[in-house]
Amino acid sequence: MGEQHSWCSIWNCCVKKHGFETCAECSDISSCVIFLRRKVREWIPAADNLRQIKETGLKSWLKEQKERQGVLEKLLDNYNEGRSMGFYCTVCARMPIESINTAMNEAKKKITAAKTERSDLKSKAKILKTEITDMAAKANVRL
Repeated sequence: MGEQHSWCSIWNCCVKKHGFETCAECSDISSCVIFLRRKVREWIPAADNLRQIKETGLKSWLKEQKERQGVLEKLLDNYNEGRSMGFYCTVCARMPIESINTAMNEAKKKITAAKTERSDLKSKAKILKTEITDMAAKANVRL
């Protein structure tokens, strides 16, 4: 097990040396030389993920990631006009799930009020993107 990762200094330290499942279990994570060298702290998603795992536990974090995947799939199935995948991926990585769901609900109301055709993905995506962008700006989330 793990031979595919044998070259990775983070994996060697975390799993092989300390027997951890993730680096979030390590008490030295805040001063980790490997992280400093690999610039993990500057790579915001990785650092944020490890903080969240430490706070909520791996099982809870994985459950939330599964929820995020479901939300992303809804966005892609219902609002992707062919150019929005990257935007929706960023949204699902950075915004709280509740905020994304709220934006989708507000967009649905506006789409219905505007009598937008179900097949008009371009118009639906534009309305949703406006809702998400406004919500992100209010919450100080950079997309």
